[in-house]
Amino acid sequence: MSEIISNRAEILFLYDVRDSNPNGDPLDENKPRIDEETGINIVTDVRLKRTIRDYLHDFKGEEVFIREVRKDDGKLKTKEDRLGDLKIDSPEALLNCIDIRLFGATTAIKKKTITFTGPVQFKIGKSMHRVLLKFIKGTTVMPSKEAKGQGTFTEEYILPYSLINFYGIINENAAKDTKLTDADVSLLLDAIWNGTKNLISRSKAGQMPRLLLKVNYKEKNYHIGDLDSMITLESNLRDEEIRDITEVKLDVTELMSVLSSNKEKIASIDYKADDRLSFVYNGVEKSFAECLIDAGMFINQLAL
Repeated sequence: MSEIISNRAEILFLYDVRDSNPNGDPLDENKPRIDEETGINIVTDVRLKRTIRDYLHDFKGEEVFIREVRKDDGKLKTKEDRLGDLKIDSPEALLNCIDIRLFGATTAIKKKTITFTGPVQFKIGKSMHRVLLKFIKGTTVMPSKEAKGQGTFTEEYILPYSLINFYGIINENAAKDTKLTDADVSLLLDAIWNGTKNLISRSKAGQMPRLLLKVNYKEKNYHIGDLDSMITLESNLRDEEIRDITEVKLDVTELMSVLSSNKEKIASIDYKADDRLSFVYNGVEKSFAECLIDAGMFINQLAL
């Protein structure tokens, strides 16, 4: 039986998109979310969590509480509907759902509000470069009733390219309340990597996971923080001209330096890196494994 996690961990996850919309804003014509001051693409933590939930339910057969489930009349089911569907009548029963063990939730059971703080939390994901927003028009061959036999026009916004950086943390203290286990965390890493790759909708097709890093601490109540700000993107192109992962390199010198200076507090590092991704450490191009070993880390390559 898998043990409830007892140590803190940090997660770094990079993925990229080409000619797609990684996270549309329904309040702004479903445009990709962009910080107007910096030109940086934004992807919410809610989007990443939905990717993880959908993968765990659809590919791994896990029970997931917060899902988009519709009634026969097409309306979305409420939390109360889901509690009834899953026959959940106690806080303990709610923890049978892996997404509650991972991300927590607030709901009411028998008129009593139940709150579980999620052990796994992500910051908003941000692109590592300025992005270009493109507006595309098209046509369909299927006419609408209003078009009177003519094909209709389509309009959409896409990003030619965006390399997105997510930071997350696993809190061992909150894990005691939701009973988050090592097996759950293994499924989480699987869902981050393969859920991103297998999200094959029209607006998300082509998403590729590039780097997943999990720093496992041995010192209680300790983590470094801000790992996402310690990797720098290098390219000979202007940010808006980047179209492929082979056109960039990631300088991990600061990240490796900080990991090395904290190695007495780090038990190990789990990682997976895409072969098409290039890394630079102290001015020299190396594999990610070589960078970690040079920093004095005990490493484990994830079999995802």
